[in-house]
This record gives sequence, C-alpha cells and structure tokens, in this order.
Amino acid sequence: MRISVVGCGYLGAVHAASLVEWGHEVIGIDVDPRKVGDLSAGRAPFFEPGFAELLRHGLASGQLSFTTDIVEAAGSAVHFICVGTPQQHGEYAADLHFVQEAAESLLRVLEPGDLVVGKSTVPVGTAARLADMVAEKVPGALLAWNPEFLREGFAVQDTLHPDRLVYGVPDHARADSERVLDEVYAPVVARGVPKVVTDYATAEMVKTAANSFLATKISFINAMAELCEATGADVKLLADAIGYDDRIGRKFLNAGLGFGGGCLPKDIRAFMARAGELGADQALTFLREVDNINMRRRIRMVELAREVCDGSLLGKRVAVLGAAFKPDSDDIRDSPALNVAAQLQLQGAVVRVTDPAAVDNSRKLWPQLDYADTAEEAAERADAVLVLTEWKQYRELDPVAFGGVVAQRRVLDGRNALDRDSWTAAGWTYRALGRRAG
Repeated sequence: MRISVVGCGYLGAVHAASLVEWGHEVIGIDVDPRKVGDLSAGRAPFFEPGFAELLRHGLASGQLSFTTDIVEAAGSAVHFICVGTPQQHGEYAADLHFVQEAAESLLRVLEPGDLVVGKSTVPVGTAARLADMVAEKVPGALLAWNPEFLREGFAVQDTLHPDRLVYGVPDHARADSERVLDEVYAPVVARGVPKVVTDYATAEMVKTAANSFLATKISFINAMAELCEATGADVKLLADAIGYDDRIGRKFLNAGLGFGGGCLPKDIRAFMARAGELGADQALTFLREVDNINMRRRIRMVELAREVCDGSLLGKRVAVLGAAFKPDSDDIRDSPALNVAAQLQLQGAVVRVTDPAAVDNSRKLWPQLDYADTAEEAAERADAVLVLTEWKQYRELDPVAFGGVVAQRRVLDGRNALDRDSWTAAGWTYRALGRRAG
C-alpha cells in the first residue's frame, strides 16, 4: 500500500519506518524542515535503540521518503495522524491544535475511499468530531482511531511486535475500515496478535486508561515507600513479596523518583480534564493523588540529599547520574532527574549532571546546570552521588573504583537500581527512597 504519515516526531518517524518493513511505500510529512532534512539524510533526530538502523534500511529500499509538502500525500490509500498532543499551558487539558491542523491539511489530498487513521493520544470525542469533518468535506473518506502503545527505549520492538492492535472504527463502515487496517498490519495480524475492534470512544480511552493504571501502580508503591520510611520497613522487599501475587505482578513496582516523560504525566491530567468536561470528574479524582504522590518523590529526594550532606546543600558538590526521564532515551520532558538537579542547585549545591544520551537536549532546556560527559567526570570530588536514571552503565558501576573519584562515599539510589550490599561493602553510605540507610 501507499501510506502517508503526518507528523514525524518520535511516534510518526518510528511508525513510518516500521511500515516500510511490512512492505508498504511510505511518505512522511512534517512541518519542520530541519527534521525532514535529518530524516531524509538518515539521521535520527532522537535517540531510540534500533531506530537509526530501521530508518536507513527504509531509505535504502526506496520505499521511504520525507517531505514538508502535504500534497505529496496524494494518492495514498491510508493517512496516519501521528502528531503530538501536549498539555495546554496552565491547564490539565490536552492541546489538540496539532491534531486539528493535521486533519485539516489532509482534506486537500483526501479522496473517496481513503482512510484517515489517528494514532495520537486524544481526549474522548475527538475522533467522532474529526470523522464528521472528514465526511462533510470528502464524502466517502473514512476515519479510524488506532492508538499507539510505544514504550520509549522499546519503540521499534513495540511497533514491529505489538502486544495488541486496537481499531476504533465507524459503525456504518466497520467491515471496510477493519479490512484496510488488517492490510496495513498484515504481518502482525498473520501472527495472531490479539485485536480489539471497537467504537471511537473505547479506542480513544484505551491508551489513557492504560497509562493511568500504570501511573497508579507506580504511585502506589511510592506511597508505600513513604510509609516504609516512617516505619523502618523496606519497600524493595515489600514489592518483591506482593509482586509474587500474579494478580498484582512485580512490573512497575519499583519505588523511587517516580514517572515523567511526555506521556504518563500529561495523559493522566488530560484524562482528568476530559472527565470533568463530561461531568464524570469524580470517577478520576484518585488520579489527582497519583499525580501528587509522584511529584512528592522529587521533593523527598532533595530532602534526602540534604540529610546525607549533613543538613545543608550550600556549597556541596553533587553528581547527578541521569538526565533523561528513563534509560535508553534522550527524552527530557518532565524529567524527574533534571527537576531534582535544578532544585539542588537552587538550594546552593554545586551540581554536575551526566547522561549517556540526553546531555545535549538538557543543555538546551536547562543551560544553567553544569554537565559532564561521564559518571566519573561528574562525580569528581563529589560530596554525594545521586543515581536518578537507571541506565545500565550506572547500575553496573564498580563501587570500589568509583569510590576513588569522590570526596565522600555517599550514594542516593533514586531508582532502587543498585546492589546495596556491594556499595556498602565498598564503604559507601547508601540511601534510597523507602529503604533504611545502609
């Protein structure tokens, strides 16, 4: 099939390159000339394991191209909308103007029989509104909603080998829409991957409901961490014990600094905002506390750093290992690590931040912070080391050798990712959220 992908950021670029792997001819469209230039030259504009190779393979095949001109999408049978839906400034609600602009731009090239497919995370009701607009302007064109479930750091794997497909399709053209989407995802469908074919509203809710559940699970164990600190219990052992219950499971029960990034925080806030608009705000009031617990973890990490530094951060040298909101990514949106680093600096600490992939992005957004290329450089003569993003490189640091770099062997494990016994055996004072001092 010939397919267009409107919006070539993180979601759209990975999706476009993956579609080529399934044999389609794909044209990616984005309004940013620099991004289009990078992608066209085979340069990945973001860090994502496996994506650079996927991009280059697609370009080499001759089946993948990028442009800023929406007219180039003409002749495509399917048009994916993969633009961002950031949080509105000063509000919880999602900003939908990118989605609206993408849909309106497609009206210039749509033909009867074409299928527009939304992948962006949107509030309930968006798809039905856009479907009415498409039907009015281009009779015979259809709209479906096909939410994405990408995990940063695993986006290529999650796209090529998804754990489910969700099709939100119109009642009057259910069979036709499903048939076209099955053709798009033919290799995935052939593998027998679970598929849910449903209405627009359900498809729109799937992503936000999933993210809200994950956020709730993370904040639950972090609430338990607060209680563990008050009682002397160990949150890691607590998580291990309750995680053996297969109704609960161990995933997403790692207490620590909490969640960030471009999805979970803004999605749960947009979910609450939309519920309020629909008159069902009481159904999601618990998400406000989920959000509050998450933000309290950042404050507590700063407090813990102050405790470790003898009650004052003024003039103390602090190394922050990690800037991205999660490992295997250069995404710093709503990064807990950078938020903590900035707070430490405001309280008088001399902070040096390092990250294997996110230093360049961090410098652009947080130029007031000092940066280092390696963990050793960041930790030179440090009074405390904070591990705030659980990169493999930091989990596997040799505490004996690393101890020769610092002024004081004090480590704060913001992700409960280190082997406490090996660090304490090497003479380090070990602290972590929800665990006794070691």
